[in-house]
Amino acid sequence: MSKKEVKKVVLAYSGGLDTSIILKWLQDEYNAEVITFTADLGQGEEVEPARIKAIACGIKPENVFILDIKEEFVKDYVFPMFRANAIYEGEYLLGTSIARPLIAKKLIDIANQTGAEAVSHGATGKGNDQVRFELGALALRPDIKVIAPWREWELSSRESLLAYAKEHGIEISQKHVDENGNPKASPYSMDANLLHISYEGLHLENPANEPEDSMWLWTNSPENAPDEAEYLTITYKNGDPIAINGEEMSPATLLAKLNVYGNKHGIGRVDIVENRYVGMKARGCYETPGGTIMLKAHRAIESITLDREAAHLKDELMPRYAKLIYQGYWFSPEREMLQAAIDKTQANVEGTVKIKLYKGNVTVIGRESSKSLYSEAHSTFEKDEVYNQKDAAGFIRLNALRFIIAGQVRDKK
Repeated sequence: MSKKEVKKVVLAYSGGLDTSIILKWLQDEYNAEVITFTADLGQGEEVEPARIKAIACGIKPENVFILDIKEEFVKDYVFPMFRANAIYEGEYLLGTSIARPLIAKKLIDIANQTGAEAVSHGATGKGNDQVRFELGALALRPDIKVIAPWREWELSSRESLLAYAKEHGIEISQKHVDENGNPKASPYSMDANLLHISYEGLHLENPANEPEDSMWLWTNSPENAPDEAEYLTITYKNGDPIAINGEEMSPATLLAKLNVYGNKHGIGRVDIVENRYVGMKARGCYETPGGTIMLKAHRAIESITLDREAAHLKDELMPRYAKLIYQGYWFSPEREMLQAAIDKTQANVEGTVKIKLYKGNVTVIGRESSKSLYSEAHSTFEKDEVYNQKDAAGFIRLNALRFIIAGQVRDKK
């Protein structure tokens, strides 16, 4: 599709410097009508100012879409992911990755609603997000044109962006310039939603540098967390948390509440070097307080309600599932296939988990379920009436049979 054929484009718009410049660039470069979409994913920032900025840039009021999608985000994306206990490369809880398919879905929904031929995003050509946005968009609407300005324009630095903004009368936030109007260094590239906040860039680009204490915006440092432990009870149903301390909550409300507990006790900080899909390694720091608590609690309730082999197979599938999310394949048939298998295992994953929070640590101190497979009668070290210990001899002999045969063959040589 040529530029002339693009009459309307839906832009993922935050109201920040980059997407404000993209908005103007799309108007000039494509001569297209721009429709803005701003998502409230629980990032902790006001989203309504984006409406004012968009209208000030000439966007029609009816073409400004600001959607509160926190509940959909947690219910339909975060919770299914946590049923899988998904972790990328052993540490990353996929906070940014899991938000991208929902944003892509909303871009396509709005494009369909408004008759737009294209969508646009502000992801750079070096990161994972361009892949996630575009795979999602094309999976949902194969004929959509995706415009990625960072892969088209010549603007390649903070200075060039600010110069473009000044030249075109785009409002520049004071956080981007010093008192003389010169570009101010922005130490970190950050992304936030209800599940996490991430930090990348400058000081962190040397993997030997310790993160600055001032970088962490959500959590107390474990050293400064309360000296007294706090206890929670989390209730699960079909693999999803539904209540804290007996109080039932909506998915987004529950995750927000767990974030409060986690932030207070310094839970969920990680500093990792990850392998990006586009090829390079990248260092990132993340705060995922509520998610860290959920992961620990979910594994605890699964430990008494899942069959052994189902649990082991699920753990074997998890890295592949996590990789699919990280690389942007949420809407792929293989992710949906794995999700169906994972969800099938969660039918009896219900009950309560008791958690202790203390100075960066999440400790499971108890778990109960009416569907529990744990049998104290079989597990006890005391006298029992249900288990014949002599049965173990034949079990061991049969499992050792291949070793015995191999040893006999070896000894004949």
